[in-house]
Amino acid sequence: MGFKQITLKLPTDFTSEQLKKRIGSDLRINDFSYQIENKSLDARKKNDIHWVVKLAVTSKELKGGEPEQIQDLVIPFKKRSPKVVVLGSGPAGFFAAFALQKAGFNTTIIERGTNVTKRAEGINHFEKTGQFDPLSNYAFGEGGAGTFSDGKLTSRSKHISQERKYILSSYVKAGAPQEIEYMAHPHVGSDNLKLIVKNLREEYISLGGELLFETLLEDINVNHGKVTKAFTSKREIETDLLLIAPGHSAYETYRMLIKRSVNFRVKNFALGSRLEHPQIIINQAQWGQKQLPGVKAAEYRLTSNIDGKLPVYTFCMCPGGIVVPASAYDNTNIVNGMSLYQRDAKFANAACVAGVNLEKLLGKETSALEALDWLENLERSFYKYSDGFKAPYCSIQDFINKKTPSQNTETSYPLGLVPAPLWELLPKEVSTSMRESLKEFSRKIKGFETGNIMGLESKTSSPIQVLREKNGLCEGFKNLYLIGEGSGYAGGIISSAADGLKAALEIINNN
Repeated sequence: MGFKQITLKLPTDFTSEQLKKRIGSDLRINDFSYQIENKSLDARKKNDIHWVVKLAVTSKELKGGEPEQIQDLVIPFKKRSPKVVVLGSGPAGFFAAFALQKAGFNTTIIERGTNVTKRAEGINHFEKTGQFDPLSNYAFGEGGAGTFSDGKLTSRSKHISQERKYILSSYVKAGAPQEIEYMAHPHVGSDNLKLIVKNLREEYISLGGELLFETLLEDINVNHGKVTKAFTSKREIETDLLLIAPGHSAYETYRMLIKRSVNFRVKNFALGSRLEHPQIIINQAQWGQKQLPGVKAAEYRLTSNIDGKLPVYTFCMCPGGIVVPASAYDNTNIVNGMSLYQRDAKFANAACVAGVNLEKLLGKETSALEALDWLENLERSFYKYSDGFKAPYCSIQDFINKKTPSQNTETSYPLGLVPAPLWELLPKEVSTSMRESLKEFSRKIKGFETGNIMGLESKTSSPIQVLREKNGLCEGFKNLYLIGEGSGYAGGIISSAADGLKAALEIINNN
């Protein structure tokens, strides 16, 4: 049996029959099997937008060749005695617990929020009434923040090929579309993720794992660098190993850990707002047409590095998506973006953020606690301005010109907008840098300045980072691991899940 790897340029609306015909024609073979290894859209020329598809073809009519393969991640099983407690059911916490349970450990996940079904109901009620639920919101609950934040599965992290393959195949087995294993920019959608995290939870429980919802970690007992107990809102749990995957929003968990001598430092992060445009404007600008057969919706990724200004970039672009109220607490006002798998909603949105070094911004040395206080106060100031969860907004053009709008506009944001001098609500250096960059972005994408800019985008990553060893073990501790976005070393679904897996594998190999 021979093997050959080929790359084809194909129309955006190609069918499987057309693909098979091209493979046979290009390789001059009739009987073969194939696997798509990568599929990416080339939209550099508006008159020649096409898919670039990399394929692995196997056939008796081919000679030689060996397929490139990433080795499967092997989790060795044996009955193990250590009791493991994992805080957080997001990607890092879940995949750490999942791997440890498969390896024979006795694991318990504690999750402050609700299960995904109840969480969806709470979010729906919040968006209809404005009544915030601390247990069922966009930040906390089963699956973590990513479950209700679009489900993009791209990652810039290096050296996680095995982990990425394991995570994606786990998602596919749990109901994700198979294309996430080969798309250059895979996206699963919040609608699919609600089913996927439920199916994964059921598999975890079938392996003997325990998952406690609506259970807040309030404190830990530390004895000579070793955690012996986790004190939760429901009960006290003895543990031999504690893995904490708090996400980037659990401020009280951060503060508790700092109180218990876990060392953190301030790190660079990003601040800004969310942009929103009718999707048709982005399609027209990027493709030269309102629709493109075979492609859901046009995207953009923009960066700006102007001398003397902070670096500004767009992040978490959600084509055909919705701007959502992503507050973790009832006295803060934060926005984020999400989209469903089909990406067919009327609007496109993306974060527009400036890279921030908080010590430079404040002009002083800053502790981790001070960083948390500063960011929380900023999030509260947006709530205070709106007197609730309406998003302060203006048009991009008004933001550039410092002109407060006089009336509301159409938006996907479910809780409404309030006209505001948004540039005054953001730190001055951030808004000044964003204003200059938005001028640049408006020159790159036709009609860009006609969109709106709204709310506070403060959750691109954690503002602090734990001091830990490479495997996730906290500095000065024997059995306490901090993993995922909340550690300050990961960001997004894939890199967070991989961070959790790496910590789990380290524990497995040493027990």
